[in-house]
Amino acid sequence: MISSSDNRFKEGQHVVLTGWGVGETHWGGLSEKACVKADWLVPLPEGISAQQSMMIGTAGLTAMLCVQALQEAGIKPEDGEIVVTGASGGVGSVAITLLAQLGYQAVAVSGRASENGEWLKSLGASRVIDRDELNQPAKPLEKQLWAGAIDTTGSTMLAKVLSQISYGGAVAACGLACGFDLPTTVMPFILRGVRLLGVDSVYAPIEKRQRAWKQIGEVLPESFYRQSCKEIALEDVPAAASDIVDGNVSGRLVVKVQ
Repeated sequence: MISSSDNRFKEGQHVVLTGWGVGETHWGGLSEKACVKADWLVPLPEGISAQQSMMIGTAGLTAMLCVQALQEAGIKPEDGEIVVTGASGGVGSVAITLLAQLGYQAVAVSGRASENGEWLKSLGASRVIDRDELNQPAKPLEKQLWAGAIDTTGSTMLAKVLSQISYGGAVAACGLACGFDLPTTVMPFILRGVRLLGVDSVYAPIEKRQRAWKQIGEVLPESFYRQSCKEIALEDVPAAASDIVDGNVSGRLVVKVQ
C-alpha cells in the first residue's frame, strides 16, 4: 500500500483485493496502481506474499469459501468422497488441493481427464473421472455417491451431482460454466435432506474474506504455487483470455503488470 486516508491501513502494509467489480465496473484491473475503497481491502495474512496472493486470486478465495461452506454444513472427511466439478480450472484445482490438505477424499471431474489426470492427482485428487460421466440428464434421485460437492458448472452437471449426494450431504455451488439453468426436482432436498449452498466471493463481507484468507495461508501448501501457477506478461493477456474461454488453460495464470 502506497498511502491510505483510512486509519485501518497504513503505508507499506500488504493488502489483497479481489471482487467488488474491480476490472469490470470499476477501473483498476491489470493496473500497477489503483485507488480503491478501503472497505474492499483485506490485510494479507502472514505467510502469503503479494505474488502468491494473486496466484490464489479470486478463484482461490472462492474455492476456500466453498470448502468452508461444506465444513460449516458439518461435512467431515470421514463422511465420504467430495466431488469437485471443473477441477482443471482455477476454483476446482485450488479446491482439490485444499480438500486434500484437510483430509478429505477429493474426486476431480474434468473435461480433460486424460490430459490433466496426473496433475490433478499430484494436487491431491484421490481419483479423476471424465466430465461426460456427469454431464448428462439426471433422474430425480440416483445412487448415493458423494458426501458433498463443490460445483463450478451449474446446469445439467449440478443437477446430476444433486441426485447423487448422500443423505444429509451438501453442495457448494459457485459457478455456471455449463449454464445458469438447473434442470432438477425437489426430490434430493425433501427426501435426502440435501443442502444446496450458494457461494459468492465478489461481494462477500470482509469478515468472511478474512477467515478464508487466514485458512488459505494455513492450509495451501508451497507446492501448489509450483505445480499450478504460471506467470504471463501483460501483452499476453488477450491470447490467454481466449485460451481460458476455449477451455485450454489449467490452473492459474498470474499477470506480471510491471
